[in-house]
Amino acid sequence: MRVEILVRPNASRAAVGGHLGGALIVRVVEPADAGRATDAAVRAVAKVLGVPRGSVRLVRGATSRRKLIEIDVASDQLQSVEIALHRLQSDRDDQSTSDR
Repeated sequence: MRVEILVRPNASRAAVGGHLGGALIVRVVEPADAGRATDAAVRAVAKVLGVPRGSVRLVRGATSRRKLIEIDVASDQLQSVEIALHRLQSDRDDQSTSDR
């Protein structure tokens, strides 16, 4: 499954939620330097969807804030991941990705 994300680096806290122009908003505290924000965004998406980090890969947009990622999901998990993505995109309150 492919998902477009909009990465917002240098955020005060890491969070995933909301949408802009059809893209899932991913806020990360890391700066947009040497791929750090991209890597943090991919980790954050994997974490909130409950999939292994290795199941999420960047397809397009390494140097852009708007990116396309691919999520490898087993067929029995596909529906729950789709529901979670829909919930995240429609969420007004961001889902924090910090470890508490």
